[in-house]
Amino acid sequence: MDSETLIPDLAARIVALVREIMLEIRPRLVHAALSGKRGEQKNTRHNDNFLSEFDLWMHQRYKEALVENIPSFVYASEEADPEVIGSDPEPDLCVLVDPLDTSELAVRGLYGYTHIMIYSRALARPVVSVIGDIFHHIQLYVGARDAEGVDRAFMITADQTQYVLDRPSEASLAEALVTNYLMRPDARFVPLAQQSGFLTALSAPSTGGKKKGRIGVDFGSVSLCHIAAGLTDATVEFAKGFAIWDLAPGHYVLHAAGGSVIDLHGQPLSLDYGFDSLADIAAAMNPRQKFIAAGNASLADEILKTLRV
Repeated sequence: MDSETLIPDLAARIVALVREIMLEIRPRLVHAALSGKRGEQKNTRHNDNFLSEFDLWMHQRYKEALVENIPSFVYASEEADPEVIGSDPEPDLCVLVDPLDTSELAVRGLYGYTHIMIYSRALARPVVSVIGDIFHHIQLYVGARDAEGVDRAFMITADQTQYVLDRPSEASLAEALVTNYLMRPDARFVPLAQQSGFLTALSAPSTGGKKKGRIGVDFGSVSLCHIAAGLTDATVEFAKGFAIWDLAPGHYVLHAAGGSVIDLHGQPLSLDYGFDSLADIAAAMNPRQKFIAAGNASLADEILKTLRV
């Protein structure tokens, strides 16, 4: 549904920041794609992940630009250890950043995303989340806590039209579009292909006898944002798990839209990420979370019952 400007002030300022940085990085990524000069770097933090000069540029750009909107915060980026920015030695806000998600595809001009989540340590929960889609007309997904303490979700297109996200999918499994990050052949695709119960249920005839179930590929936090907007119905991650910067920003947007995110035991994932101290924040960067995200709790449960985990 269309919306007047309902996005709270801090979230609106982060939206403007993300839009500005996407505008700056987009032509650089297009040039990398067309020239073949992809700026690959040695990744000493995550050996099996692609790292480019563009990831590192965005990491530094965000670090410098965020100070204009938040005087003191913990900066927790995928590309470096968490650090305190500003004069307050114990700031309330922690800014979790994945500067350039799917960078291996971004430097080919195919897909590129950027994530920011602002977490209040006092509230033990996120208060702002912005996921930017660098190459598509649907450009920004936003989760924000308003002055009354209500979480709301929004989508913004490149022409700056805003939509409230509050009606995620009500589909059942046999009619669902379910996504998975299936790009890594051994670590992701093979485990998915071995989930015969899930694939059989997804292939079952739905109402009217048609086979409407589909499996698709999606990426990181934006996969949960697509569910929040009703563009897809669910996403599953049961093989390796997502790191916190890949899951948490989209988790908050989907939560604010009214969707469901559960672990593989069927328990809802908490928005409390345990960012109590700098050491806790650093420790939270290491574990990976397996999960099912869906537009409705019944679909999440239906998917869980089909998985061998």
